Amino acid sequence: MKGKAATIEATPHTLNDAFLRLFAEVPQIYQAPGRVNLIGEHTDYNDGFVMPAAVGFYTWVAISPRSDRKLILRSQNFNEQIEAVLDELPSHGRNHWSDYVLGVAKMLEQSGRRLSGANLLLTGNVPQGAGLSSSASLEVVVGYAFESMHAGQADLEELPVLCRRAENEFVGARCGIMDQFVSTHGKRGKALLLDCRSLKYRLLPLPDHARLVICNTMVRHNLASSGYNQRRAECEAGLKIMAKHLPRVKALRDLTLLDLDAHGQDLPETIFRRCRHVISENSRVIEAAGGLEREDLGRFGELMRQSHQSLRDDFEVSCPELDLMVELAEGIEGVYGARMTGGGFGGCTVNLLQEACVQRFSAVVAEGYEKATGTQPEIYVCFAEDGVGPIS
Repeated sequence: MKGKAATIEATPHTLNDAFLRLFAEVPQIYQAPGRVNLIGEHTDYNDGFVMPAAVGFYTWVAISPRSDRKLILRSQNFNEQIEAVLDELPSHGRNHWSDYVLGVAKMLEQSGRRLSGANLLLTGNVPQGAGLSSSASLEVVVGYAFESMHAGQADLEELPVLCRRAENEFVGARCGIMDQFVSTHGKRGKALLLDCRSLKYRLLPLPDHARLVICNTMVRHNLASSGYNQRRAECEAGLKIMAKHLPRVKALRDLTLLDLDAHGQDLPETIFRRCRHVISENSRVIEAAGGLEREDLGRFGELMRQSHQSLRDDFEVSCPELDLMVELAEGIEGVYGARMTGGGFGGCTVNLLQEACVQRFSAVVAEGYEKATGTQPEIYVCFAEDGVGPIS
């Protein structure tokens, strides 16, 4: 993405004041959270199961309507202003932060909404390039704001679908629907188990005595230019071959490891391992949901470890810094489990640990990581939060 985002101390109140100075109007303000995925990586675009939680990093948008069809977009993070006309939106993005806004507007228009022009002021504190879904947070909050301005309320069932289309078709990143869905439907204190085929979901309790701690390796990734799209293509290649043996199979989520062992002889070795990760990861997500419901955090943590090993060895989307962060975490008392989270190739790990151990965990991991890499990590103690909505 063109431009370097600045980290700024923003609040809805300061955003309101800045909007008044810029546009001389009182805006409506909305927020949408980023997310961390507890388990279920690279399964969403294979019609599988995922278990994310919305976390307390946000993208905020202040918006007011215009009488014409012009969009004035101002980003505080990028310190840049962009203008566009709804009747003249391009067919695809240009690797720029505004792509996520214009892509959502285009998908809303294509779905039959005729939007009015708008003034938008955007800001956020979701760490960029860290695998915490800054892009989905931006898409969801903008889509919610456009819809609220157009119809008085947003269609929360259709919103994540349209936002995913914007990222797939306009931005060019072939992501699944997990990020947009949990940014829309997340709930405070809950993880969200999502079936990415049916979009049915259920909320799972996160115990009060446990904490989610995210460790940022500071290795940035870019899903559109990384191996993410390649991994998706490899999954599709595996599915095509397996469907010749099992015509009932419509996605990798329909396969079992027994199916893979029985009919995977035609798969190239790399494709076989990609399929094995997705199939085994789906099973881990379902078992992990039962672990949360029973408060069996020991088993949940073991499944997190297995997930990381599979992502490292079979799917090959980890990196030395992520592996180091997981190794450091696993040696600390009170840690149930640790794994990379997000698309991979950099970004963050997610760790589930006892609340009483958070301070020592943060100190030990930060010191060990900086000593080994020369880079100071960022460590975030997180809580599951609500999804997109208005701010008074």
